[in-house]
Amino acid sequence: MDYQDITCTKEEGIATLTLNRPDRMNAFSPEMIQSIFKVVKDANKDEKVRVLVITGAGRAFCTGSDVSAMAQRFDQFAVEESKSESTDAGLTILLQRFEKPIIAAINGAAVAGGLDLACACDIRIASDRATFAMVYVRRGMIPTDGGTFLLPRLIGIDRACQLIWTGDRIDAREAERIGLVTTVVPHEELQSAARELAEKLAKGPPLVIQKAKRAIYEGTEMDMKSALKHIASAVRILNKTADFEEGLKAFVEKREPVFKGR
Repeated sequence: MDYQDITCTKEEGIATLTLNRPDRMNAFSPEMIQSIFKVVKDANKDEKVRVLVITGAGRAFCTGSDVSAMAQRFDQFAVEESKSESTDAGLTILLQRFEKPIIAAINGAAVAGGLDLACACDIRIASDRATFAMVYVRRGMIPTDGGTFLLPRLIGIDRACQLIWTGDRIDAREAERIGLVTTVVPHEELQSAARELAEKLAKGPPLVIQKAKRAIYEGTEMDMKSALKHIASAVRILNKTADFEEGLKAFVEKREPVFKGR
């Protein structure tokens, strides 16, 4: 399948989506948003895909919407976007609903909508060259792609307020210190580190990981009693799967389990 402004590969249970407008710092174009939607939906349906990795080509991860093309975008795509969920904010919702793990391999600047995109992923591995900024305020704008919802949940309300109100840029080590990214690695090791984690997750029991992901995110909106009731229901379902049986057998036989998602 052909995509515009991105590339996508699938290998050994891992789909890798690369934002591919390096000359524009991987800023979102309408075509890029549409292509990302297609890839994410396809990966969600593909039983062979167990993990999605999102990264960028060149020196940026993503710098948000292409400001120079915004006027053209609104003129040409307003009607289409009013009838479609394929917008920047819709993308954030799509990623949050994605049933499988999403790893952001942040290779460079993650700015505005690009930072929102990173926040919508489950795990963020950053290059030591990566930088982060909520620059909306400098454009007289407010975060539109989920930043006001996601960022406080990752780093706390006070730090989120500071980043959103000031538009200040922080480096990878500071992002790691405040909990914005999961880990920081040398730039040259970024893709291999993301790949290593993705391979580890791809070998895990996919049904368990999917149920755990839903329980984690939905649990943030529940009280403890409701969350425990929810997970108990998931456990009853998972205990009837072939992967549960395989996990027990592998433990008894002292070998690595082979999970098939059944």
